Amino acid sequence: MGTDGRRAVTPGIARLHASPSLAGPGRIGLVTNHTGVLPDLRPAAPALLAAGVRLTALFGPEHGLHGTGQAGESEAARTDPATGLPVFDTYRCEGERLDKLLLDSGVDALVYDLQDIGARFYTYVWTMFDLLVSAARTGVRFVVADRPNPLGGLVSEGPLLDPAWASFTGRAPIPVRHGLTCGELARWLNTRVVPRVAGGAADLTVIEATGWRRALTAEATGLPWVAPSPNMPTPATAAVYPGTCLFEGTDLSEGRGTTQPFEIVGAPYVDDRLAPALAELALPGVRFRDLRFVPAFHRYAGRPLRGVQLHLTDRAAFAPVRTAVAMLATLCRLHPDDFAWRQPAEAGERYFIDLLWGSDRLRRAIDAGEDPLPLCDPPAPPGRWAGDDALLYP
Repeated sequence: MGTDGRRAVTPGIARLHASPSLAGPGRIGLVTNHTGVLPDLRPAAPALLAAGVRLTALFGPEHGLHGTGQAGESEAARTDPATGLPVFDTYRCEGERLDKLLLDSGVDALVYDLQDIGARFYTYVWTMFDLLVSAARTGVRFVVADRPNPLGGLVSEGPLLDPAWASFTGRAPIPVRHGLTCGELARWLNTRVVPRVAGGAADLTVIEATGWRRALTAEATGLPWVAPSPNMPTPATAAVYPGTCLFEGTDLSEGRGTTQPFEIVGAPYVDDRLAPALAELALPGVRFRDLRFVPAFHRYAGRPLRGVQLHLTDRAAFAPVRTAVAMLATLCRLHPDDFAWRQPAEAGERYFIDLLWGSDRLRRAIDAGEDPLPLCDPPAPPGRWAGDDALLYP
């Protein structure tokens, strides 16, 4: 326990730095980005090289190796200036193409070190899954240098994804807020899902984050917060994200282009009724403030909007998915002629809200004026929905 009361947690990458043999023999590829740092904020790749880990390649996810890409983007650089290592872009790369990328890289093992958020639609875990599948098919060993779930691990929320709605925002049947670390999720995926896709499991090792307990959120770990993506600046953002990311499937702004993405939502048509209507719901752990804002970029850039800001009053009681669904239903009720779902870009494509939710049940319930809140009930606490407590930390 630190002097400030926070628990001292050692992430898997720091344990690997101290004991390079944990990576195993051969040529090592590091799946990482700017969040891949040691607790003293030294970038992991050069630190591992200096410690004697035989790194020969780096692999970047969405937003790129240095995290400069916006949502849906990566980076063009093919060599890392800090290490001189080649950089392989995994974003939007899967199946045989990803298998070829792994084989072309010449690595014998992958070490995965990315800071996740704990929401099904945050894409880093699906980069991990796709690489697990390719590792199983190509015989490359897979090592997860684990990090804490910033939301803690006591709560799951929202339904399991319907496999018929699988996409890069959700490839496997896990809840919206899954309550697992990447290492725990890797074990579950490698046991339950990877064999069905790849014909067998990957050779998986998890370097656990020592000192982490399920009750610990990001602020309690003693680890520095490094924004995992451009629109995830603070732990407070991460706390609301599993819910308010659903607004990406609507015609509202989810606050991108402001300094408080996902903590504020709004649209040109929202009026002064929204904040009082949400206050009447008495949703636990949150209050709503009426506000006006102008996004600098993204949806409605340069236009005055009105909406609400979520102010968390009790993080433990706050249910982000349930809160956001209540907000969506309220907006549809208050503004039936204006509120709309984000339309598919082309005929035959699916609504983005359905991909985020993992089925079309939420959209259909709200459109029909039905109470959508029962859809938010979690399948079970993390250990039970995962089906095997042996996969999890204490």
